[in-house]
Amino acid sequence: MKRIIVGIGGASGAIYGVRLLEKLREAEGVETHLVLGQAAGMTLKFETDKTPADLRALADVNYKSTDLAAAISSGSFKTDGMIVPACSMKTLSGIVHSYADNLLVRAADVCLKERRPLILMPRETPLHAGHCKLLYEASLIGAIIAPPLPAMYARPETIDDIVDHSVGRVLDLLGIECDFVRRWRGGAAPNDDA
Repeated sequence: MKRIIVGIGGASGAIYGVRLLEKLREAEGVETHLVLGQAAGMTLKFETDKTPADLRALADVNYKSTDLAAAISSGSFKTDGMIVPACSMKTLSGIVHSYADNLLVRAADVCLKERRPLILMPRETPLHAGHCKLLYEASLIGAIIAPPLPAMYARPETIDDIVDHSVGRVLDLLGIECDFVRRWRGGAAPNDDA
């Protein structure tokens, strides 16, 4: 069984966290551990019709962001990695500087120190040099930077198509099978008369 931590903060892009939890719920052999940051409820309210209770119902184990004694705050509690969809610049800064004043950042710090995958889905645009520096530094200390960017070769028709593609690519990074991603197969583009 894979044990995956999902840390959802207050960044815009709450739908990525919702969809990730939905897809992980469907996946065989995956146990999810959810930490909702303090601003997550506010972002969910603005961007979706979901509540924090809806997200908690999708996870196998839930933690308060203030619970620094939670199982996932220790490296001795084995997990297979963590995803932060969507990662705010504040959370990114906390992770880069090991400023673990909440469980989301502490769990990310544990993944890094234990050399477990930490996947950050930063959702900010445009980026200034400070943001770029933080992303670079996060990569240097072992985080995987996976911005939720659509692949146009998949010819998305709906917002769900765009969200699903990014979520599927993140699940690929953790070795979790997902049959809902349209994968590049190579060859000429459709309708190419050349």
